[in-house]
Amino acid sequence: MTGTGRRGFLAALAGAFLCPLVSLAETAAPSLMLAGKYHPGLDLGAYWVSEKYDGVRGYWDGKQLWSRGGERLNPPAWFIEGWPAEPMDGELWAGRGGFEHASGTVRQQQPDDAAWRQMRFMVFDLPAHPGVFDARLQAYQALVARLNRTWVVAVPQQRIDSHEALQRQLKAVVRAGAEGLMLHRGDSLYRAVRGEDLVKLKPFDDAEARVLAHLPGKGKHAGRLGALEVETPEGLRFRLGSGFTDTQREHPPAVGAWVTYRYRGLHDSGLPRFATYLRERPDFKPPKQNSPR
Repeated sequence: MTGTGRRGFLAALAGAFLCPLVSLAETAAPSLMLAGKYHPGLDLGAYWVSEKYDGVRGYWDGKQLWSRGGERLNPPAWFIEGWPAEPMDGELWAGRGGFEHASGTVRQQQPDDAAWRQMRFMVFDLPAHPGVFDARLQAYQALVARLNRTWVVAVPQQRIDSHEALQRQLKAVVRAGAEGLMLHRGDSLYRAVRGEDLVKLKPFDDAEARVLAHLPGKGKHAGRLGALEVETPEGLRFRLGSGFTDTQREHPPAVGAWVTYRYRGLHDSGLPRFATYLRERPDFKPPKQNSPR
């Protein structure tokens, strides 16, 4: 092996050990069902309703655990011991208000056993099951019961018969610290698209954008972050200047990172109204052009 080849080999080997997550091929992210947004007029009688868990999407392919973006996760061996060969779709969750814990835990190359003890895998679907969701719901409940692991939980589902009752339920779970609700159409097959088979309902809109630059602060924020200049997957640019804690202003998301922001509707230009920073989104991958949204 030449000196150049040896250096290249060693660099590649070092990169493999230093990378925090092992990635699938660039185009090999798991094909998962994606949620559309709730709107009045849906036939609620056709839907099951569950809590929207504020964690990290997890996909068990029957052998390994992956993120939505296609990174192989590294839980302790005991966490996935005895899991079935059947694929499971769910949320890696650390409880209400525990997103930062969940996100930090699942991204570690060397698993922190104590941190994983606080995690739950909230199973809400079976991607390989051929039936409609009514049947998949019964199947995942039975599968989780057979698995009999306290940290693997079958997501409870309920029927709600009116939009007024749905809004009351939303207010109740949000008041208790939840992110919102999910509505899953009972007669739908598992399809890796975004549409009305699965919809989310939250008290605010949110979306993702990529950090382009750190803009310096003024006044009380002098010497630290004033705002992030960001760009949406559609190419719209704007600034996020509110919603940050003091710690986040001292240590803002890196340029190139994806972040989630909240907003209240859109301007005619398509830019978000009253956009505020919510959190970093390390597992986000922008949709491909012309892909379902």
